Amino acid sequence: MLIEFSVTNFKSIHSTQTLSLVASPATELEEQNCFKTSEKGIPRLLRSIAMYGPNASGKSNFLEAMDFMESFVTESSKEGQEGEPIEVKPFLFNSISRTEPSEFEVLFLQEGIRYQYGYAVNSTRVTHEWLIAYPEGRSQRWFEREYDTAANKENWYFGSKFKGHKTVLQEATRSNALFLSTAVQLNNESLKPIYNWFHKKLRTIGVAGLAPSYSASLCKTDAGRKRILELLNAADLSIADLKVEMKKFDLTDLPSDMPEPLKEVISKELDGKEMPEVKFMHTMAGSEELVALDPDDESVGTRKLFALAGPWLDVIDNGHVLFVDELNNSMHPKMVRFLIGLINNPQINRKNAQLIFSTHDTSVLDNELFRRDQIWFTEKDATNATKLYPLSDFTPRKGEALEKGYLNGRYGALPYIGEVRF
Repeated sequence: MLIEFSVTNFKSIHSTQTLSLVASPATELEEQNCFKTSEKGIPRLLRSIAMYGPNASGKSNFLEAMDFMESFVTESSKEGQEGEPIEVKPFLFNSISRTEPSEFEVLFLQEGIRYQYGYAVNSTRVTHEWLIAYPEGRSQRWFEREYDTAANKENWYFGSKFKGHKTVLQEATRSNALFLSTAVQLNNESLKPIYNWFHKKLRTIGVAGLAPSYSASLCKTDAGRKRILELLNAADLSIADLKVEMKKFDLTDLPSDMPEPLKEVISKELDGKEMPEVKFMHTMAGSEELVALDPDDESVGTRKLFALAGPWLDVIDNGHVLFVDELNNSMHPKMVRFLIGLINNPQINRKNAQLIFSTHDTSVLDNELFRRDQIWFTEKDATNATKLYPLSDFTPRKGEALEKGYLNGRYGALPYIGEVRF
């Protein structure tokens, strides 16, 4: 369960920006859109967050920050060697920030314990890393490392509650890798719950969306196919059935505009393997015969919903935290509402999965779908830096027409449309 995510000095984000999923004391949609936690200081968390803002305001950068944090945690100890650069991008519109580290921190609940984990990195090394645990609400600093630039050395601290071979793990940690990642690679049991939250609980979907492969793989079983079909038809797609055929991977199946290096990687991974290929079955008027359509013959929205169906069910089934960039892309607003509704429904979302997504679809900006603390905005200030803030900062009236208020500029985060003279 995600409590809070903060990022500093990353791409368009300069000063620290924090997204909080802690529910406010407001009571609207409390039973549907919030869930209780075991933490006394955090009684309720939100099931979903919607982020609005003009193009280039930093929505994608904020979601990309979480993607970077997750991938560096799961890969830094496995990928690369000592001295190889870290592909991090600081805020460039400031002469000082461009040379300073980028910083990321999350607060989350895992296996009934609250953790606070973060790190700072520049292009050459990890400059700071820390972990604080709160078993039974009490603070325990498990470890901290910080690079002393003047002395050109790392200072380490290990708390009494940290279990493991401290010296061995410390010496095994490269300057361009995280201690958390390294320790788990070396089978440190005490840090596995923290690592597993990133590796198993966190999911991110970029603006390019998803390939349909996972949804297609679920359709190989009758139970999986029926669940995917049920989700598609609940969104009113009127698909009679899904037919799965196994086909050997062929390089020509990849998009022609895909970069050659990426094609080589994929072809090595899949060469000779059989891949599931899905046909969408439709009824013919006045007949019981079913007509099979290839995915390319379906609408872009249908293909996107099919690609999302499997991962969406997986997120709900396992209580994952899902970040999605531009959820509305190529999909009808009713489909978007449908997907959000699954997350906000406690009868369906029984394991308290959470959804954080960006969108330009203002039709879902209403009091029937979201609480005021579930709606956040991004905009850029005079220095080209992203600012992130919640709708609740404006204390809108109960029942206020949120879409109208947003489009009228009441909450900011709108593009400035100038006049063009030809």
